[in-house]
Amino acid sequence: MRKICVVNQKGGVGKTTTTINIATGLADRKKRVLILDLDAQGNVGTSLCVHSETNMYHMLVEDAKPEDCIVNVNEYLDVIPSDKSLSHAELTLNGVASRETVLKRAMQDVNNYDYVIIDCPPTINLLNQNALVYSTEAFVPVATEYLALDALKKITATIDEMNKLFKLKLKITAIIPTMYDKRVKSCMETLVEIKKGFNGTVTQPIRVNSKLKDAPKKGQSIYEHAKYSRGAKDYKKLVDFVIAKEYYYD
Repeated sequence: MRKICVVNQKGGVGKTTTTINIATGLADRKKRVLILDLDAQGNVGTSLCVHSETNMYHMLVEDAKPEDCIVNVNEYLDVIPSDKSLSHAELTLNGVASRETVLKRAMQDVNNYDYVIIDCPPTINLLNQNALVYSTEAFVPVATEYLALDALKKITATIDEMNKLFKLKLKITAIIPTMYDKRVKSCMETLVEIKKGFNGTVTQPIRVNSKLKDAPKKGQSIYEHAKYSRGAKDYKKLVDFVIAKEYYYD
């Protein structure tokens, strides 16, 4: 079972969009997928039109069982959603022993999926630390803009630090350039810079596409909303990239 966190300390880089469209794309290929939403904004649930009275907050703070928090989306896709109550979780968890491992312990008996994919909030807080400790892989969406390079350096350093501190083996296995527009010189230049030092982990870029922004309003993935769009084509290629790496992580 591959355990993947979709993470970047910088907001607005397409983490939720990437989480949803990788997960739904894998489910379309008959892979069993569970999405964990660790962002108190609850955008995963909103984007997929799912809700649960018992959610991520209750699993992390009130010891609810994962199976009581899971919402089924379709035959191959499940979600543990979140809502604004999760914003109170960090204060509560600060007083818990081994607070960075709460998610790992809560999920220890969940092994009936091919993929668990975590949508992380845009900050390195205690919830994100829990995601990094639980995961074995990190996917890093990076907007193709100048400031994104600094964010990429920061998240790489954070993962290195977490690996040393908690004796983890978390690897960045995909850096995903997003919001790419080849007509814009700065986008092209940033993409070149992103590729430096990350040979083999940088995916094909996700191009700017208005359909990607419209899909959540319909409660759909990009494949349902606009299956012939650039966004759908780009995320299908990304799903191909993810599946092609499966044999490394069995």
